[in-house]
Parts: sequence; structure tokens; C-alpha cells
Amino acid sequence: MKRREFITLLGGAAAWPLAARAQQRIPVVGFLDAGLPETNAHLIVAIRKGLSEIGFVEGQTVTIEYRWAHNQNNLLSELAADLVHRRVALIVTPLSTPAALAAKAATKTIPIVFANGIDPVEAGLVASLNQPGGNATGITIMNVELAAKRLGLLHELLPQAADFALLVNPKNPVAANAVIEDVRAAASALGLRIEIVAASTNQEIDTAFTKLAQTRTDAMMISPDPLFVTRVVQLVTLATRRGLPTIYAWREAAAAGGLMSYGTDLADVYRQIGIYAGQILKGRKPAELPIVRPTKFEFVINLQTAKAFGLDVPATLLARADEVIE
Repeated sequence: MKRREFITLLGGAAAWPLAARAQQRIPVVGFLDAGLPETNAHLIVAIRKGLSEIGFVEGQTVTIEYRWAHNQNNLLSELAADLVHRRVALIVTPLSTPAALAAKAATKTIPIVFANGIDPVEAGLVASLNQPGGNATGITIMNVELAAKRLGLLHELLPQAADFALLVNPKNPVAANAVIEDVRAAASALGLRIEIVAASTNQEIDTAFTKLAQTRTDAMMISPDPLFVTRVVQLVTLATRRGLPTIYAWREAAAAGGLMSYGTDLADVYRQIGIYAGQILKGRKPAELPIVRPTKFEFVINLQTAKAFGLDVPATLLARADEVIE
């Protein structure tokens, strides 16, 4: 072999590891959440499960950069901008319309996979459900649209009750207004009175329950806001302490001792986020992926809590429950 040929061959061999490393570059997924990591651990597992179904394993074939706003929505724009600066391959924004809007405002090119409880078209996230267009797609949780159903379930449990309260987060006005509108319409049809109670901090939640204890409120609904997902223990404890029958939008609340819950299976939603994220990492465009509408809803009754409240749950409700905690 001639010397020149040997040097060329040697140079090519030295370049092989570099080329291999370039081809094996691990994609980075940006995770933007309005809540807290402590209360979302089991849901993060579901996202990882969805990613793994498409062939991506965190720490091996994909990296996830987590950004948490700790219930301070004013931080979301800064956190979204940080992920864009990090040049992530895509951004996922579970259970928060403000987080999705912050990501949408931060980039027109990086794909976004969201999950939120209000109509994503009305929120300005996509052009249509079947053809999202742009750089965003995801899952519409429909928990806001189920608000009237929750009032109906609570009324069925307490047919003699007339005064109900609805807890909303005023710092998430889009979702709050949508829930208020639906609940007021349903209450009017049933001849019920609805008091709207606003709270966005721990202290305000405590104050809200204290005030309700001084009124004629018969029962309460908790709106499906990301803030309240992170306040499950506080909400359930206060409702139990005040003896106030309460229905929630997620199973985790009933499992923690809440009276009833009705809503979308959140673990399945997070799994679907992981699946869509994986598909985009493999080359699909957000504009090509239609908005997913959930088909699985969970109605859970905590019979232990009902007994503690001295309530007899009608057999018709028990028969319709997906789970009865005894």
C-alpha cells in the first residue's frame, strides 16, 4: 500500500467515531409545566411510557429538560424562552393552557405538544381540531366541558340541596370563565344557585373554605385547574374538615379522600403526550397530527368519605361508578 493511500485510510478511520457520535446525538424534549414536580411524579411516568412505546427511553435515546413554574404563571414566558434558547427538539406543555400559550408565543418553529382543558381552537393554539396547522398539536382533555356533568352528579347525590359553590383560579381566566359559563347554565336548568369562589394561593383557598362554612352552601365543585391539581391534599382536608361534600375533576382527589371525582384519565392523557412527542421526534409534523379527544372518563366515589359525611349514596350512582373506594 502506498503511503498516501495509508494516510487517507487512517484519516477516514479516525473520522468514523465522530460521524457515529453525530448520528447518535440524543434529541432533547423541553417540558414546561405550570405546577410542581412533587405532585406530578406519577404523570411523568406516563409520559415516559408513551415515549417508550415509540422507541424513546429517557436517559438513553432522549433527554428531557424540565421547567416548572411552581404555580406562578408569570414565569412561564421566561421558562419557555429558556427552552427555545436551549434549542430543544420540541416542547410539551401538559395540563396548562397558559403554558401552551407561552410556548406558542416563544417559538413559531419548534414543535409543541400540549394538553389542556378548553377548546384549543378558541384558545388560539390551533386552526382546527382535525388540521391543527402551525407548530402545535396535542390533546384536549375536555375536563372543562365536563363541569356541567359534575354538577349533575353532585345534585343526584344531594337531590334536596340547592346552594352550590364553584372554586376557580382567577389567574387562569380563560379556563375559569369557560367553567363558570357552563356551570351557571347547568345550574339554571336545574333550578340551583351557584356561588363563584376565587382562589389562587394556599391562603386564599383556606379563606374560601372558611367563608363557605359560614354560608348555606350545601356542596362544592373544584374546577379542573392545574393549580388545584397541586393542592389535592389541602382541598380534600379542608372539605373533610368542613363537612362539605365536594366533587373534583381528577381521580387522584378521590383516591386522597375526596368524596367524588369525574374527569379524564390524566395518566392516559400524559401517555398520549409521550406518544405524540415520540412521533414528532421521528419526523411527523404537528400540523399533520389531529387533536386527540379522550374517550376514557373516570367516575370515582369514595364510600369511606360518604359514610364519614353521613351520606347514603344512591344505588344508581354506585352502579355507574368506574371505581368505588371502600
